[in-house]
Amino acid sequence: MVDRIVNKKKYAVVVTTYGEVEKLTVSNLWPSSRRILKVVTRQIVKIPTAMIYFIADYRSTKHYINWKLNRYRSTLLAINRSQTRMLASYITESANPLLSKVEVKVIDAYYFVPPYLDDLLLELQQQYDGVVVVPMIPVESSFSCGIACQMVIDVYADSAFAKVKVLSKLWKDDRLHSLYIDYLFQQLSASVCQTKGKIGLVLAIHGTLVKDRKGNPPKVFTGLEETIAFFDSMKRKIIADPRNIFIDVRQGCMNHSTGGEWMTETIEKALLEFKEEGYEAVVMFPYGFFADNSETEYDAFKKLEAAGFPVAQYVRCINDSPAFGRWLSGKVLEELEVFNDLQNAFESLRP
Repeated sequence: MVDRIVNKKKYAVVVTTYGEVEKLTVSNLWPSSRRILKVVTRQIVKIPTAMIYFIADYRSTKHYINWKLNRYRSTLLAINRSQTRMLASYITESANPLLSKVEVKVIDAYYFVPPYLDDLLLELQQQYDGVVVVPMIPVESSFSCGIACQMVIDVYADSAFAKVKVLSKLWKDDRLHSLYIDYLFQQLSASVCQTKGKIGLVLAIHGTLVKDRKGNPPKVFTGLEETIAFFDSMKRKIIADPRNIFIDVRQGCMNHSTGGEWMTETIEKALLEFKEEGYEAVVMFPYGFFADNSETEYDAFKKLEAAGFPVAQYVRCINDSPAFGRWLSGKVLEELEVFNDLQNAFESLRP
């Protein structure tokens, strides 16, 4: 019995996302902003090293003043930790036979705030037989899940394929679409459902580059086709659902201002069109994020609020919904099974 326990493979599951500061101080914002510029912004805009500090410090001060005046505090890390605990619980409770053969530990980490994903990967490299990284954003690109992939390559180099798996293409899963739609309709308020006029839905997501500064296709993977396909699938299924109360569903992209031309289907455009077309009620659901953050519950929400519709509702991200936790645990266990089988096959080929 002791031998079997000792010989069990050890796998780590890392639940990761961008990360935002919890204690709002300028000194906390500085390192986060600098890492964002170094890791993300420099992929699309060439920034001299000296300018990184200037721009990052300017952004930090701007965020600090804005969030402080509006009494905003990010809930992203608290949600991600809750999702991590929930995922660990569902995996432990699972009857999956794999769990009799391996040990699984679920941990949280972040790109831009401690505990940093790249530092954690260095620790796990020595302690675990394999790692499954779970980026908590449904659509992958160089700016989102791609950050996790690059950190994996930086740490594991040639052994990355055999030692690490990064969960991807979550946006394509029909089960995710179904639980999203169930969640959305369950969250609708009585005031929205009782509206007699036209009701619209804005599906909010992080926008992406369409063309670079020279008008050419971006050299990095932007996830543009995936973003469009995800919206098309969700819109079609929502409209076809028997519970549907929406006259129309529109994409609401949240874009940056640098790097070139971004997607034109913005939140501002969707809200303006609904206003011009006489919609009485508008619902916003940030389907492009698994956890609420400053871009969703603060920036996007304030745009909906400022639009001034007679009835408006912001539906929070899926966050730590039990249905989401069960689905995600299933995806992770499927990946662990494939990973374990692959490693066993490699080991059987060794002399």
